[in-house]
Amino acid sequence: MTEEKHRYKDHDKFPDPPYKDLYIYYLQGRLKSNNRIFGNHFIGNWQEDEYSFLFFSKPSRDEVKKILTSHPGLALLDEFYMTYDQWHGGKITPFKVGRFSIVPSWQNQSKKMNSGRKELPIILDPGVVFGTGTHITTQDCLKALELVFNREKIESVLDLGTGTGLLALAAFRLGCKKILAVDFNFLAARTALKNVRLNKLEDQIIIVQGRAEDFIDPPSDLMIANIHYDVMKHLITSRGFYNNKWFILSGLLRGQARDLLFELHQSRVRIVKKWERDGIWHTFLGTTC
Repeated sequence: MTEEKHRYKDHDKFPDPPYKDLYIYYLQGRLKSNNRIFGNHFIGNWQEDEYSFLFFSKPSRDEVKKILTSHPGLALLDEFYMTYDQWHGGKITPFKVGRFSIVPSWQNQSKKMNSGRKELPIILDPGVVFGTGTHITTQDCLKALELVFNREKIESVLDLGTGTGLLALAAFRLGCKKILAVDFNFLAARTALKNVRLNKLEDQIIIVQGRAEDFIDPPSDLMIANIHYDVMKHLITSRGFYNNKWFILSGLLRGQARDLLFELHQSRVRIVKKWERDGIWHTFLGTTC
């Protein structure tokens, strides 16, 4: 093993992320993000259905109380403390998947991975959004991307449920110059836009906050959907799904993958490759042609 590979595995040698601690306030009700209301320690507002999760880098109970007072429709359900590393399931460090070199934005630029000609560097700041690239379904999506780009020229990509924007960035690194990335969650879309800017790709990748179903109709060479199953099952039965020449579907549990595969087999699509991890997570690469 080379010295560089050893260095990747030694977590203690990497600098700390921008947030050390997270203070999370779980509210019933939806609240729009506004930094002027939440103060300097506010990180973001993750909204899920009719609930809001407010993230702060310092204890902010007084700020939250003020919010509750000015918004009678909200209620504090719970509050949590954890480290930033705990939130993401471990320390975020540089790593490689195939040709991709994914590096946290807070790493020293001179000490980022040794980028040879064949390596495709991606700078990533996940903030508090899931999507660091370490989850096995994301890694399988990256492998699927390399596979389809090696087969033919992909000129347009639609990334639905983009999260941190990692897969959209990966598609660009592989050579696609026309990419639309969509996420319904405002905080995810804002994080993806930040990562697009970190990689200086504002003119190549468009980030939109919206429903995946509203963007499925325009044709593209490749559609990526690492997204909730409830959304995905509607996407694959829509007419617009067949306007995408290739597709990557991921984030599927065993039963969901079985049901989705049955639905796909009823249509004219062809599954080119499947990934199964631990008998639980599934990813499909297919074509509608």
